[in-house]
Amino acid sequence: MKIKLSDYPTLNREWDKKKIQEKTKKILKRIGELQYKMYAENKRSLLIVLQGTDASGKDGVTKGVLNYCNPVCFGTYSFKKPTDEEYAHDFLWRVHKQVPRKGQTMVFIRSHYEDILVPSVEKFIAPEIIARRFSIINEFENLVEQNGTRVLKFFLHVSKEAQEERLKERIGLKEKHWKHKDGDWDTREKYDEYHEVYEKILNNCNEIPWHIVPADKNWQKTYAVAEVVLKSLEEMDLKWPELISEKFSPA
Repeated sequence: MKIKLSDYPTLNREWDKKKIQEKTKKILKRIGELQYKMYAENKRSLLIVLQGTDASGKDGVTKGVLNYCNPVCFGTYSFKKPTDEEYAHDFLWRVHKQVPRKGQTMVFIRSHYEDILVPSVEKFIAPEIIARRFSIINEFENLVEQNGTRVLKFFLHVSKEAQEERLKERIGLKEKHWKHKDGDWDTREKYDEYHEVYEKILNNCNEIPWHIVPADKNWQKTYAVAEVVLKSLEEMDLKWPELISEKFSPA
């Protein structure tokens, strides 16, 4: 069935904020425990891909979901405009280098999908090249999973109204001035165009499924993402490694 973003809410009006926040805290603590166990086991890894328009809350979700995780076990990376060196290679060259090693969790705050999204809207790469990238990305993500890395992909679905409110906060609040970029307002003028391309991505790069998250409220998107992350970690059936020693026997 074709995915249409208009069919997905940006706000869940049925959730009770206090109950969800209490549940989220328990989930986050459990994520921290299992993520450390995965690090100790050193056999599997986790890649969390976050996509969404400007001000959809990618940084906030990252901070929230990893709140109880040991920093030695995870990393984050944000893909920006490719450098000259990156342009000189295939578009996934820079991405593959950031995939987590066994035992680690990596969060992509923007990802390889930027190499479809921006070129499509700004029209500086031919449509036939963009079309080929869909299948290339599917193959790449399947390869990553076959190597023991669980790939979780989230689209943070924020309304145009909530986005405008957050962008204005970056102007009005001193502690958020550092987040402001004039270019974000230029991009906002193409909000509908970007969503059209996102729908193509969601439908064409869905061999590893997307999770479309209501992102108008911070507490809702953190809960929605954390719930999926915890479920995935639990499905791994992680084990503590056995003692390896010539001098001591297990207790």
